[in-house]
Amino acid sequence: MPSVESSFVALPARDLSAAALQHAADRGASFADFRLEQIRAGHLAVRDGRVETVTDTTDLGLAVRVVHDGAWGFASGLSRTPAAAAELAEQAIETARVSRVLGARPVELAPEPVHRDVEWVSSYEIDPFEVPEEERLARMVDLAQGLQSADGVDHVDGHVDYVRENKFYADLSGTLTTQQRVRIHPEFTAVAVDRGVGSFSSMRTLAPPVGRGWEYLTGAGWDFDAELAELPQLLREHVKAPSVEPGRYDLVIDPSNLWLTIHESVGHATELDRALGYEAAYAGTSFATPDRLGSLRYGSDLMTVTGDRTVEHGLASIGYDDEGVAAQQFDLVRGGVLVGYQLNRQMAGQSGLPRSNGCAFADSPGHLPLQRMANVSLRPAPDGPTTEELIGGVTRGIFIKGDRSWSIDSQRFNFQFTGQQFYRIENGRLVGQLRDVAYQATTTEFWGSMEAVGGPATYVLGGAFNCGKGQPGQVAPVSHGCPAALFRGVNVLNTVLEGR
Repeated sequence: MPSVESSFVALPARDLSAAALQHAADRGASFADFRLEQIRAGHLAVRDGRVETVTDTTDLGLAVRVVHDGAWGFASGLSRTPAAAAELAEQAIETARVSRVLGARPVELAPEPVHRDVEWVSSYEIDPFEVPEEERLARMVDLAQGLQSADGVDHVDGHVDYVRENKFYADLSGTLTTQQRVRIHPEFTAVAVDRGVGSFSSMRTLAPPVGRGWEYLTGAGWDFDAELAELPQLLREHVKAPSVEPGRYDLVIDPSNLWLTIHESVGHATELDRALGYEAAYAGTSFATPDRLGSLRYGSDLMTVTGDRTVEHGLASIGYDDEGVAAQQFDLVRGGVLVGYQLNRQMAGQSGLPRSNGCAFADSPGHLPLQRMANVSLRPAPDGPTTEELIGGVTRGIFIKGDRSWSIDSQRFNFQFTGQQFYRIENGRLVGQLRDVAYQATTTEFWGSMEAVGGPATYVLGGAFNCGKGQPGQVAPVSHGCPAALFRGVNVLNTVLEGR
């Protein structure tokens, strides 16, 4: 079982936090917390079988946050001495004084039990940074060269990103946590060039980013060798595939595509700060406003969506969030009805809710924690059908795999999504690939058309490293699990005819 990285453990986190928190308390802060973070990020890229980029960076710093006279204050720095930590607390107090707005509602934080001196490490086997660089390079080059040697493949881009994130957290209530998360995202893209007409087609791997280590690239959780061996034939079929005829189709959507639709139309829409209008300046607000909680018909009766900070290998899985709140699982949509939101302590407190569900996260020691997305997932049907059985129930439709581009309005309501692979369905059978497919709907129309949900065997945890939010902007990793699902009568566009 991996343990917290030794160089991080050796940092004087307790002395620094004690100095900062004591100073905040002496200056009259009603709340104060302290974070010491070390985030190491690696990136390795290959192009046409050759190494193109190798980077290895570390971000190390400390942050102090306070509530003073009802207002937030924040400061961060690099110097790791008790005197410097106390000075950050003073800067945070002064920031609170400047940021206070006369007549504004004082900050209210929902209570949280104290978690004393606990340690949490994510579920992985091999720390990517412990693998010799030569071995990492050799694996990526070998996979890329194998793909490029296939008939019909002219160019190959491949990259892998990997992160080890360490956080120490302490607050005035006595909570003290030490955590380590490891995540990885390998991806390969094959390109076929038609020099006769000057066009090209591309297709990339469907392997999702995950909360695993280097073992992911050697067979744990995904068979990259098998996927890359299949990719050239799929690309050759795609090059010759006909363009889709616009109209309404029944869609069977694979988890490799549906995760992104969940992210945009459910995940972001059920962030309470967005639903209350706090996030209006960046990617909009939400149609799922609090006055509709318990009554909004989000989708069909088959739709149950959970927020989950505990699922194994989830990118947003943690032991405790950046406000010292223990990780939880909670319902957002149940039986097709909106029943909950993602919360931090302030959103829970000002809404009169008894507790946060652990959705605060800062992407670096230099940033204030924001309300961020949990692993938001559509639950499978316990005895649900296989993907083949879902396809078998369609007379005229399209089977969609892989994500590509997307567009959604500022209310998280009107959207359009494309994909990587599209297969025409006729009388329950796949009869070849299509091109230029996009599906368009409103959120409630789309989820209301969901007629069948696949069983647990179809369930896959997808996700992204780079969910953006906030000003200044922050990025956060998040996973979204879902089964394959069947949607009836969805509007399909031809992206070429639409000019996209």
